[in-house]
Amino acid sequence: MVQPPPCDRSSSLPAAQSLIARAKMGEAGAFEEILIRYQRQVLGTAVRLLGNIDDASDAAQEVFLRLYKYLHKFDEEKEFLPWLYRMTVNVCHDISRKRGPIVSVSLEQEQESGALDNLASRHDIESEIAVAQERSRLVEALATLSEKERAAIVLRDIEGLETKEVARLLGTSQATVRSQISQARVKIKKYLDRVLKRS
Repeated sequence: MVQPPPCDRSSSLPAAQSLIARAKMGEAGAFEEILIRYQRQVLGTAVRLLGNIDDASDAAQEVFLRLYKYLHKFDEEKEFLPWLYRMTVNVCHDISRKRGPIVSVSLEQEQESGALDNLASRHDIESEIAVAQERSRLVEALATLSEKERAAIVLRDIEGLETKEVARLLGTSQATVRSQISQARVKIKKYLDRVLKRS
């Protein structure tokens, strides 16, 4: 299974904390800078959790509205990125509950939106197409998982968070997260095996 590289965790470093402090003090451009810095991560996570661009865009918009509203409550002694992930997971959970079953993102939607990182070299078109097809299959496979399994595997295997962090974000034990990830990997492998046999 092709996995995108983990997100840039440097967003949790002191420079990010300084930016957040400036935004909390009401500095006009600071929140806009936060939006620019984190929008790709939020949208990418939302696409993986919700399975389609439209819902993911709505989720990302709601995440940043909530962030603007509740940023004053953020404890600057803590890391920002896990807090933002928790907010993203909560918003996606709310949308998922209201919406019902996942409708998977198509390859064309994914390419148009640019929501998922481009994993292929621009110079190798065949490779780029193959990778895009694999990503599309991965998104389809993620859509077959339960909401809890999907959140656990996206945060751990795709976003690159430690199991301990994932457990804290999802409000569950590390053992439960490991179990959900294990079950998710088995389901994804079975799904991909079936798809590859058909092709």
